[in-house]
Amino acid sequence: MTIHQDRRAESAVVAPGTDDYGSFLHLDALLAATHQVPDHPDGRFFVLVHQAFEVWFELIVHELVAARAALHADALPDALHRLRRVVTVDRLLVTQLDTLTTISPAGFAGLRPHLGTASGFQSVGYREIEYLSGLRGRGHAVVAPPGSAAADRLDRRLREPSLAETFRVLLRRRGVSDPVRLLRSGRPDSDLLAVAETLLDHDEAWAMWRARHALAVERLIGHKGGTGGSAGVAYLRSRRDERFFPDLWQLRTQL
Repeated sequence: MTIHQDRRAESAVVAPGTDDYGSFLHLDALLAATHQVPDHPDGRFFVLVHQAFEVWFELIVHELVAARAALHADALPDALHRLRRVVTVDRLLVTQLDTLTTISPAGFAGLRPHLGTASGFQSVGYREIEYLSGLRGRGHAVVAPPGSAAADRLDRRLREPSLAETFRVLLRRRGVSDPVRLLRSGRPDSDLLAVAETLLDHDEAWAMWRARHALAVERLIGHKGGTGGSAGVAYLRSRRDERFFPDLWQLRTQL
């Protein structure tokens, strides 16, 4: 499979003539999944918010794959269009985290036993975004069992070039041997500089998401361990300073 291909290309296409709103969006199937919730006053809310996260993760993955293909093909206007869409959704996700603070600590304490070992730590979509963007320092055995379809998917993402790698190749292809010089130029018409800054917008939004997520979890459960076996807030805090594109951040120091 090449970087131009993706599992989502195999998804079903809506048949001609199914122009009813509910049919077009498969709402019956989508909303049916929202009724299987814990028997708790906040159960439906908690499930819907996290399902919404996963749908947005799916969209971000789709757009990152398309942006990577566009960079590979030197189609920078298309890459910028895709990346700016990603950044807009990234920022929406940061705001969406605020909804979780409408659950009281006591309410979440009652809801937590219903979660079993389920944890956001196990989100495959979240890990796909990290791998596609360029953050690959952590294994995923605890996210997806070896040999599972999810593990195969993440293994494939690790074999593919990340956005960070694809951008470095693009710079070399364009003859940019000194990225600091590119940054120093500050040219408003530079498509390469625009891509670099938009990649940092994406990175910055996820840094804000990690920090906000750690605070939201601390507000709900303090310093208890996570339901999926993680260290909870301590784990989330340990990841706050991770970056997708550390090279682009380091350039600021070299200016």
